[in-house]
Amino acid sequence: MKIVLASSNKHKVQEINDIVKSKGLQVEFILPPEDFDPVEDGKTFEENSYIKAKAAWDVTKSWVLADDSGLCIDALDGKPGIFSARYAETPELRIKRVLREMNGIKDRKANFTCAMTLINPDGNVEYKYQGVCRGSIIEETRGTNGFGYDPVFLLENSTRTMAELSEEEKNTISHRSIALNHVLEYLKDNVLYL
Repeated sequence: MKIVLASSNKHKVQEINDIVKSKGLQVEFILPPEDFDPVEDGKTFEENSYIKAKAAWDVTKSWVLADDSGLCIDALDGKPGIFSARYAETPELRIKRVLREMNGIKDRKANFTCAMTLINPDGNVEYKYQGVCRGSIIEETRGTNGFGYDPVFLLENSTRTMAELSEEEKNTISHRSIALNHVLEYLKDNVLYL
């Protein structure tokens, strides 16, 4: 079974397909047409996830999965939130901005959130789920793996940042893997047996 992943991010497709392979499911995620670039003007991760899923369905009329995710920091009223990927021009500048805004703040609790929306070939929402990975923001970067805010995100009940995990470890505890695992369970129980 092929499912269009409503993204232009090849790294994300690879990460998701690696998780699927580890489950032994006969599902392959593929990219939509190259010019896929919907306007994400929702106010929540869930709204943006649906916008992307619907846009991909409009051009493919097939099974589509979309996700929208980001970093939410308690002391910053949930920022950067849905603007995580646009908080500054580069990943390094985004981290610098977060650290600057967190300067002197003691409550450093944060979470990564990922909202996923699965649309069926009829264009209807088949399933949706939101995965959350809790942690806190440290004061300087640590680790070289992962991407985005991973080097400053210290996992809850851990001494390591997300960027200090191997890809395999990250794929078992990340917000995206939590949401994806629920979607895969839904597919296995409700769709793949058809």
